[in-house]
Formats: sequence, C-alpha cells, structure tokens
Amino acid sequence: MSSSLNWVDFAEEDRQRIKEVLYLFRDKEIVEELGIGTVRDAFSDIFFPGTSTLHTRAKYMLFVPWIFLDRERLKTPSDKIAEYSRWDEINLTTSLIESEETEGVIGRRARDKLKILPSNMYWSGLGVWGIRKFQGTIDQYFRSLDNYYKYKDSMAKSDSESPLSNIQHNWDPLIIKLPDDFPEKANLKLSYEEAEYLRDKIKTNCRNSLLAFLVGEAKPVQVDFIWEHPQYGEFREEHKKIIRHARNFSEVLYGASLLYNLMLSQERENEEWIEKYEQKIKSWAIEINARFHEIQSWDMRKFWEIVSEQNSRIPYPTRGFIEKWIELVRNVRNLAEIDKNNNARHLISKRESRIKGSRSRFKNKSMLMKWSGTSGAYKQDFRWGTVQRIVNDILEGLKE
Repeated sequence: MSSSLNWVDFAEEDRQRIKEVLYLFRDKEIVEELGIGTVRDAFSDIFFPGTSTLHTRAKYMLFVPWIFLDRERLKTPSDKIAEYSRWDEINLTTSLIESEETEGVIGRRARDKLKILPSNMYWSGLGVWGIRKFQGTIDQYFRSLDNYYKYKDSMAKSDSESPLSNIQHNWDPLIIKLPDDFPEKANLKLSYEEAEYLRDKIKTNCRNSLLAFLVGEAKPVQVDFIWEHPQYGEFREEHKKIIRHARNFSEVLYGASLLYNLMLSQERENEEWIEKYEQKIKSWAIEINARFHEIQSWDMRKFWEIVSEQNSRIPYPTRGFIEKWIELVRNVRNLAEIDKNNNARHLISKRESRIKGSRSRFKNKSMLMKWSGTSGAYKQDFRWGTVQRIVNDILEGLKE
C-alpha cells in the first residue's frame, strides 16, 4: 500500500515547508532519525526569516520574480505558465553556467531534468521578505493569472485618472527592473542597487530579526556557527539570549546524534566506525564539560517559551525526548562514556524506533545493512551555512 500526505487547514507557509521537505528527500530513503527538526527550524526561523536550507544565493530572490513578471508582461495563460516558466528557469541555469558561475547555481548538474525549481525553493521566502505580494501557493498563482490579466485590462480601460495605481500587484511594484539582457547575461553577483533593494526588504519586513542586523550592520564573514560571529558582541541582547539557547540545544543534542551513530556502528560491528564515534564522543564530552555551568543553569522553561512562540505545535514526544536527553547529560558522571549508560542507549533506540517504525535500523536488518556509516552526526547550525552565503552576497554587493 502506498503512503500519502494530506493537508487541509495549513497556512501557505506550512504547505510550502512540507513541499520543500518532500522535494529534498525525493527518491531518497531518508528520515530524520531523532526527530528534532521542528525545534531546529523554530530557531532558524527566528534568526533568519524567509530562508530555507534549499536556498543557495541571494540573487534568486530577484531571478524568480523577474521570470514571472516577464511572463505576466507576455500574458502567458494559466494553462501554459508552469511549462513555460519551467523552461525559463532552466534557461537561466544555462546562462549562469555559461557565465562561469560555479557556486550556488541551482540545477548545475541536473539541467533540464531538474525536479525542484528555484521558484519552488524561494516562493515562501519571497513572501516573507515582501517581494511576492500574491497571497497563496505557486499553483494558486498560476491558476489566478487569466483572471489577473482580465482585471488589469479592465482597470486600464476605466475612467479613473490613475487606474493602474489601484491594481493589486502579484509582485512588489518597486522591485529592481530586470536587466535588458536577462537571462542571457545573468550572473549571481548583486549590483549595489540590487543589494540595497534586498537589504531594505529584509529590514522592512523582518525588522527585528538577526537577519536584518546582519544585512544592515555586519561585515562579510566566514565562520561555522552564528555564535562565532566576530560581531557577536554587537548583536541585540535579545538575540544573544536566544542564540545561547540555540547553542546549548545544538551542542547538547549533538551528543545524542553521535551516540546513535556509535550504536549503529556497533550493530554493524565495524571497528573503524566504532573508533571514530568513540573519539567524537570523547571530544564532545570535553566541549560540554567546558561549558558545564552554562548547561546546568540552562533555563528550560524559557527555552520552550521561545520555541513555542515560533512553533506551538512541537509534538509532545519530541519535547519529552529532548528533556530526557538533557537531563541525562546533566547527571551522567562521565560523559565520555555515555555510550555505556543503559538509560542513554535505551532512550536513543526507543526514539529512533518511534520515528522510523518498521524501518528502524535497530529492528530492520536490511535497513541497518544499507546504512552508510553516518546519519546526522553534526551540530545544528540553524541554516547559518546557507544564510551566511546569502548575507555575504548582499554585503559584498553593497561595497560596490
């Protein structure tokens, strides 16, 4: 029996998030092993609204509306817009490759076989940043266009002295005009005017976010985590407080991921993998012990207030797993040997089994043998790896 996913009463942003996840995992047997993504994403959205792990470069925030605005100019009908705009996006990829762009070109390998288009990836973010004015999914936008053209024509023929000023636009009327040579001469470098426009959209529509500070007052950087940013001391106190919660979550839960990988390595009886994860757990224990006072005094009530304010639908089992793991970390005498703690091992195997069901690697020998030797064995960076490139694009454009 095939599985299916249905939604009835979700907001457009919820539907788009689900579509992004489905696109990301299409044709791959991947499930988030420990199920902490909802908490991770809550912090990511607080810090960097409108962003996604699927994003690559800032200029796609202009490329996508430019393509659709040109299609609106040509009055491409609703029943043709999906097909025609798809080829527009694929042609854009070709132009970027021909301009010798290498970093962040969507579809660089897939070309005309590209399954997830930039428009799908950036649709939600375009709305959050105030560049997309149409309120709805991309499919709803396509279906609306025939009526939109009729509406626009009727407004143009009205007797009003300035009829076009009353039109409900699909896109920001003040968006930077697409270049005459677009997409043939497209590149990923932002001009000063383009960077200024994106910066101002972020500062206007995400004004209290850390993202707004970064594009407005920071300098380009290259660091692994937001709490390593050289201008951390200049962040607003509110942001620094939330970052401390996010960092604690990232570093403490990293241990759970390492233990999961070690347990699977032991199930596979792979000595090389076992040694690798045992060493990683020892290094993790040293890091946690260095911040042990911070972890012990961590205000979990405030932590859940922050998370719930962004996402009030955190599943109870997820919350329970996170709290039990943190309690273990706080109370285990020797973190370097947490793999020998039966309560910790049981918590990990029970959680993975709950998440994956019959596909659990602890229960399903076939799934265990397919395991490649690593699953989520990294600290959460809350999209910083993606956002850093986008922020740097804007800041570098503002230097021009």
